[in-house]
Amino acid sequence: MPTARAALTPTVLGALAVVYLIWGSTYFGIKVAISTLPPLGMLALRFLIAGALLYIVLRLRGAAAPTPRQWGWSAVVGLLLLGGGTGLVTLAERQASSSVAAMLIAVSPLFSSLFGRLWGERTTLREWLGIGVGLLGIVLLNLGELRATPLAAALLVLAPLCWTFGSQWSRRMPLPSGLMGAAAEMLTGGAALAVLSVVFREQWRTPSPESLWALLYLILAGSLLAYSAYMYLVAHTSPALATSYAYVNPLVAVLLGVGLGSERLGHLGWLALAVILVGVVLVIWPGNRRGGSNTEDASSPEGVSSREAEAKPG
Repeated sequence: MPTARAALTPTVLGALAVVYLIWGSTYFGIKVAISTLPPLGMLALRFLIAGALLYIVLRLRGAAAPTPRQWGWSAVVGLLLLGGGTGLVTLAERQASSSVAAMLIAVSPLFSSLFGRLWGERTTLREWLGIGVGLLGIVLLNLGELRATPLAAALLVLAPLCWTFGSQWSRRMPLPSGLMGAAAEMLTGGAALAVLSVVFREQWRTPSPESLWALLYLILAGSLLAYSAYMYLVAHTSPALATSYAYVNPLVAVLLGVGLGSERLGHLGWLALAVILVGVVLVIWPGNRRGGSNTEDASSPEGVSSREAEAKPG
């Protein structure tokens, strides 16, 4: 069985390509979507539609509906991951480049190690080294390449805190099993985002075709296709390989932001990205995790799930 899980079959390679490229591109997709759509309202539409589609498909295939208790805890996780994680990233991208957003979100695995200590998980010397290296990368980014307002920078630090705390906590919650957990979290998280959009009186105007296409891409590719590919990797590969997108997505996001979004990144910015990725690799490298833990709950605010795909804020 270990050999089968480690085999790089064409299907596994295809799933890796999907997760690397799509989840790496969602930061740029968010930037395009919110150019004419309100941030919180856009996310509400994204997760409500994706969650509803997934829920309907699962119910038609015979999956059990969540219990009232499971719906309640799914709402807590959805608020932390989708509201606090993805929501804060989206708000920050109004005043920050998608490249900077992806680079700061790349430190999520570092926060995950820190939060793991709240539940008695031991942090190894290599993980502490990785955390220190990752924080050094953030310092370098702030020395000259951070194209974001102070508020946006603060939101981009809070986003992975919410995401990783919610991911770690969700492992102790009575959530629906399998993909039904993701559907419940998207539905409840999307509902919370819709309420917040109303509370903050977001203004709606006629969206551009580019924003609508970006929203459709985020729903179908970012929230459904890539997540399904990730779950396949979780089931058929090692945790380290399944979560390797944590240090590939930022590079994809930066390349897209620079190549398509007219964003500029100087020498210090590229150095900061390299330093951050080295820190992440040190934290999630195979054999480096604590006993009783696994690397599947290590990564970022752009994803969707919790207990089984505790992974990504954008």
